[in-house]
Parts: sequence; C-alpha cells; structure tokens
Amino acid sequence: MPHPTDSAPPRLLLTVTGGQLVAAAPADPAAAVAPPAGGAPRGRPSRDGRAAGRLAPYARLFATPGTRAFVLPGLLARLPAGMFGVAAVIMLTAHRDSYALAGAVVATGLVASTVCAPLIARLVDRYGQARVAVPAAAVTATGHLGLIACVTLDAPVWSWFCAQLLTAAQPNLGAMSRARWAHLHPGTAAGAIEARHTANALEQAMDELCFMGGPMLAAVLCTALFPEAGTLTAALLMLGGTLAFAARRETEPPAVRRTAPGPPPLRTRGIPPLLLTFLCVGSLFGAMEVVTVAFADERGQQAWAGAVLAAQAAGSAVAGLLFGLLRPRGDARARFTRCVAAMAVLMALLPLAARAESLALLAPVLLIAGMATAPTMVTGMTLIQRVTPVGRLNEGMTLAVAALLGGIAVGAASGGALVDAHGAVAAYLLPMSAACLAASVAAVTRGRATAR
Repeated sequence: MPHPTDSAPPRLLLTVTGGQLVAAAPADPAAAVAPPAGGAPRGRPSRDGRAAGRLAPYARLFATPGTRAFVLPGLLARLPAGMFGVAAVIMLTAHRDSYALAGAVVATGLVASTVCAPLIARLVDRYGQARVAVPAAAVTATGHLGLIACVTLDAPVWSWFCAQLLTAAQPNLGAMSRARWAHLHPGTAAGAIEARHTANALEQAMDELCFMGGPMLAAVLCTALFPEAGTLTAALLMLGGTLAFAARRETEPPAVRRTAPGPPPLRTRGIPPLLLTFLCVGSLFGAMEVVTVAFADERGQQAWAGAVLAAQAAGSAVAGLLFGLLRPRGDARARFTRCVAAMAVLMALLPLAARAESLALLAPVLLIAGMATAPTMVTGMTLIQRVTPVGRLNEGMTLAVAALLGGIAVGAASGGALVDAHGAVAAYLLPMSAACLAASVAAVTRGRATAR
C-alpha cells in the first residue's frame, strides 16, 4: 500500500498488469482490500499486494506523465560513463604498456572536466538542457574519436592528451535528470521531499547500473573485438542517448536567463565541505578502477576486470533501490556522515581480499563494499539540492560531480603510478586510504555543512 501522506489522498489500488505496476482509484473503498477470486483470505494481503506496497514510492514517481520518456534515454546516455575509463586504460596499455601513462591520459580528461562541467551546467541553467547538451555531446564524441585516431595512427603522446581534453565537454545527464525530478516535485511538503528522495535513489541506482554494465561491456568489446572497440561504442551511445534525452522537452525545467540572487553555489554555505568529501570519495573510485584492471591483468584475466568492477556497482545499485523505499528521517547531514563512515569500514576489506591473489574472492568483497556507496551519494546529492540557490540547481549538482571527477583523476593517476611501482596488491591500500580520508573530512566538517 502507498505510504500515508499529510493530505490523506484517496486510497489507491496497485496491481500488476502486463508486467507494469498500475495505480487506479476504486469506486468502492472496499475494493481496495477485497482479494481476487481464489486469492488470499480477506484481511491478509496477497504476495503481489505486499510487493506492490513496497514498490509504491517508485510507482508514484512514474505516475507523472513523461517520466519514462526521459528516464530511458538518460540511462542510455549515461551508460558510457562506466565504459570510458576502462576502455581507455585497455586501449592505451595495448599500444603502450604503461599503466602510469594510461592513468595520466584518463586523469587529464577528468581534471579538465572539473573545470568545464560546472561551466556547461551554468549554461544549461541559463539556456535550457536541449540547447546546451547536444553540442556538448558532439564535442565530447569528437574528443573520444580523436583519441582513437591518435592512438591507432601512432601519433605523438602529447596529441593523446590534446584529444582527451575535448572529452571534458561531456554533459552531465545525471544532474539534468535529477533537475527534471526536482522540477516535477517542487516545494517542502512531505510528499515532495519523499518523492525527491526516491527519485535521487532511483537516479543513483541507474548510475550504478551504468558503472556495473559499462566496465563489463567495455572489457568484452576491447578484448573480444579490438582494443578501440570499447571507446568507439561508448562515444556513439553517449551521442545517441543525449539526442534522445534532449528531444523530450515536456519535462525539461525552464531556463533561467537571469542569474539567481545570492552567492554562486561554490560560495554558498554548506556546499564546499560537501565538495571536499566528494573529492575524497572520487579518488577512491578512480584508484579502485585502475588498480582492479591491473590486478586482473597481472593474472592474465583482464577480460574479467569489468565483471569484477561491476560487482561493486551491483552492490551499490541494490542498496540504492532499497534506500529509496525508506522514508528519510532525522538530520540528513548526520546520515551522510554515517554513510561515509560505513563506506570506509567496508573498503578496508579490499587489501585483505587482494592478498589472496584471487579475482573470485575479490568480486564478492567488492559487492559488499559497494553497498555503502549509493546511500552516501543519495544523501549527499539531497544535501546539495537543499543548499543550492534557486535557479542554479544544475550547476550545484554538477559541482558535486566535478568534485568526484577531480577525485577520480587523482585516484586514477596515483593508482596507476602505484601499480607500476609496487604492483596491484599493494596499490589496493590507496582506495582504502581515500575512503578513510573521506570519512574524516565528513566528520570534521559536519557542523559547517548544515543544510537549510
């Protein structure tokens, strides 16, 4: 059954029809509890009814017209985000056997993204999603295709870095999708807050699905076809998905041509401490990706690197979906601090698992370790949304993503250098250390990042 709200709406009957969850208001209130013929006894909900009640928050989200039309293209456009890093590392190491060089090239694009992404998001807020996302995606695809050309034609290494700089124009479809949910469910009423919490959980789960399927798809394409196949496919998916997402104009938030009053998001109270924590969390992700690819390569099992990384994303996706079913309670900042601390505790399992020298053992450990990721990101993005000035939502959320990208760049470059110097097993100390640093920063800055 749906959760009760302050306004006590009419009771809804949730049924499963043709594989879809359908909500209908019965003419007779007794029909909402009457069991079907041959079903469960009166007064005891059927198994399908209990399942429908648990999924009610997500059913209410998609009851809004036009939501499916932007969610599915957005998911397609974001899948390459989980492909580009692994695909680039495999492609570059196939041509130049150096993880340090591969990590540096990937880090260059990510560092550039930390500067370009907030600027592109500011343009999105001012001129609209469709007018900015499409040309930005075209520039990004040009950068990835240029990198393929430079590598295959054996161009000078400096040209690899130049091509990678163009990829910094990639539009943040995750922030745009979250902005659409916030536009559809505005205000501070209990129902709107709960809807945004569920939407953020759904978006985070989709992000994790992209980082679950993306690395696997990239690794399979690069090893089964040719080293450049992963980057080529990801560029085409990103461009096509962005075009389809931008075409759905009915749910697009209106552009705000005038700058919102007050300080910009970067100077808004509460945001800098959150960005610092996101920076540390990003370095965890970047280091773990490069080190895991190297760990698999050292054992002659590089094709399985994507599957192992997908285990971490799978744990996070499941945790995110379950987290979205819960009503947000208590102080969000305290909840965020606890989530980051849980992530640090679980990431401490990685160095222990790596010492066993087995991918089969590393995968379930990553699955467990990933279960704290989605709750951390969902709560963090909720805090960002609460403190970002009106009319600057894309910019505020993209700043959080930019901090993550900056951390990923640092983690990728540091992880690659540490692998070349000491091997992958020792390098797993880096993501664990980054998680502990993130927990420390979140705890120390908790009082300075209070959301309104």
